[in-house]
Amino acid sequence: MNTENPLIVQGDRSLLLDVHAPLAEECRNALIPFAELEKSPEHLHTYKLTPLSLWNAASAGFTADDAVGVLQKFARYDVPQAVVAWIKEVCSRFGKITLEPCQEGEDLLLVAATEAIYKEIGANGAVKKYLSSVVPEPVEGPAKKFSYLIKLTDRGTIKQLLLEAGWPVKDEVALSDGEPLDISLRQTTAGGQPLTIREYQTRAAKALVGDRGPGTGFGTIVLPCGSGKTIVGMQIMDMLKTSTLIITTNISAVHQWIDELLDKTNLTRDDIAEYTGENKDIKPVTVATYQVLTWRPDKEGPFPHFSLFHERPWGLIIYDEVHMLPAPVFRVVAELQAVRRVGLTATLVREDGCEGYVFSLVGPKRYDVPWKELERDNWIASAECVEVRLDLPASSEIKYAVAGAREKHKIASQNPDKLVVVSELVQKYKDDKILIIGQYLGQLDEIAKMLKAPIITGKTPTAERDRIYGEFRQGKISVLVVSKVANFAIDLPDASMAIQVSGTFGSRQEEAQRLGRILRPKERVSHFFTLITRNTVEEEFGSNRQKFLAEQGYSYRIVRYGEGEEL
Repeated sequence: MNTENPLIVQGDRSLLLDVHAPLAEECRNALIPFAELEKSPEHLHTYKLTPLSLWNAASAGFTADDAVGVLQKFARYDVPQAVVAWIKEVCSRFGKITLEPCQEGEDLLLVAATEAIYKEIGANGAVKKYLSSVVPEPVEGPAKKFSYLIKLTDRGTIKQLLLEAGWPVKDEVALSDGEPLDISLRQTTAGGQPLTIREYQTRAAKALVGDRGPGTGFGTIVLPCGSGKTIVGMQIMDMLKTSTLIITTNISAVHQWIDELLDKTNLTRDDIAEYTGENKDIKPVTVATYQVLTWRPDKEGPFPHFSLFHERPWGLIIYDEVHMLPAPVFRVVAELQAVRRVGLTATLVREDGCEGYVFSLVGPKRYDVPWKELERDNWIASAECVEVRLDLPASSEIKYAVAGAREKHKIASQNPDKLVVVSELVQKYKDDKILIIGQYLGQLDEIAKMLKAPIITGKTPTAERDRIYGEFRQGKISVLVVSKVANFAIDLPDASMAIQVSGTFGSRQEEAQRLGRILRPKERVSHFFTLITRNTVEEEFGSNRQKFLAEQGYSYRIVRYGEGEEL
C-alpha cells in the first residue's frame, strides 16, 4: 500500500483517480491508451476498463502486462486479482480469431486458435449463417483445421458480429492496391513556405501504413484538432500513391482539403474533384461530404450516391472526423474491407455508441497521443478552460419549472443574461480572435447583431461562408459567430478564444471539436469559455462535456457570475 499513489482500482473494473495526488497527471497520461473516463468531478475522476478500450490498446501494441503494470505502479492499494485476471483474459481474445486468405477462389478463411473457440463461433446464431465448415484442401498449418470458409463480401459483417459476441477479429488479409497515382508531398508549399512534417505525424502515418503487408493499411488515428491530421492523411497518400476518396463533414471542409492538397502536394486541379450537393465530379482524388452520400429521395429508398464508393478502383479511403461517420455509411464500409482506409478524429467517443463499428469496420486505433503532450512540445496552444455560471432570470423561473426536458435545455441555453457576459468577454479580450459558438440560431442572431459581427450557420451559402472564414483568417474581422456547422474540420489557425453559449446535450465529441478550434500553435494562451445556467439541466450536461477536458488533462475553473469573481 502506498497512500500517496493516485489510483484506486476497484473490483468492478472502475478506477478512481485522486487528482490532488502527486502522480495524478502522470497516471492520467498512462491511463489514456486503455481506460475510458466516465466521471470527472473536482476531486476523484472515475475511469472504466472495457473490452473495447483494451482491444484498441492491444491493436496499437499495448499488452495486458502493460495495462496491469500501469495499475500496479499507480495503485494506492493492491490491485484486485480478479481485475488482473479479467484484463489478461480480455486482451488474450485479441488475435484468437483471424481472417486469412484462402488458397482457392475469392473466399476467406475465418481461423480460430482453438477447437473451443471454433465451436463457439459455429454455435452463434447471428454468425453461423455466414459460415461454411467446408474448407478446401490442402490447408496449411495445424490451426487451420479450426477454420470456416466465408464469402469475401461478408468480411465486414463477420467482424462486426463477432465483435458484438466478444471476439475481435484480427484481419490478416492483404488489401488491394487500387489505381496508381503519382502523388508526393512538396518540400516547399505552393505558397512558398517550407513544409515541415512533425515527428508524431510521421509516426501516425507509419503506424497506419505499416509494411503494406497483411494486417496493415486500415485503422483510426486519434490526434487533437489543430495538430495537423490533414497532413497525416496526405502523408499516407504519399506513402501509398494510389487513387483516394476523402469524405468529410461539410462543403467548407471539402474546399479546405482541396486547398491543402494543391498547396502541399504535386497534384493539380485536374487531379482533384469535388463530390457534393453543388458539384458531382469524380477524379483520381475525390473529396465528398457525408451529407451527399446519405441523401436519398425518400426515407425508405436506396442511397443513390453510395455508388461513389465503386466508381473507381480506390486504393485509399480517408474518413475525416470518423466519429461523425453516419450510421448508414457503415453498411458500405462493411463491403469495402479490401480497400485501405483510415479514420481521422480528435476523439473516438461517439454519441450513438457505435465505437465498435469504427473498430471493426474502419479499423482499430493505430495511433493516439495525449493533447497535453503536444501542448508541452508547443505543437498545439496552451488553453485555459473557464465555466461561467449564471443565474436564470426570475422572469424565466416558472416557465422553466413547468417545461419538459428538451424545453428546459432550450430555456437554460438561451438565458438572456448570457448576452451580457458575451459582451463583457469580447470587450475584455479585444486583442483576441474570438469565435462565439452555439446551437440556437435565434440566440446567435441576437449576439451577432449586438456585436455587429458576421454569422455563419447551416443556411449560409458556401461562397459566403468561405469568404467570411477567409476574412477571419486574414485578420479583417476579429469576432465571428458560428453555429455547430463550425464544430468540424474548419481550419481557423489564428482563433485564440472561444465562447460557447450553448451546446448539444452534453456532447463530449462536440467539446473536443470546439476546444480544438483554438489550439493552433500561437504565442498567447488560448481561452475557452463555456456559459452555463446554474441549477438547470444545462449544468448536468456541462458536467458530461467536462469529462473530455479532464480526460485530456485540462483543468477548468468555475466563475460564479455576479458574485465579484473575475472573468
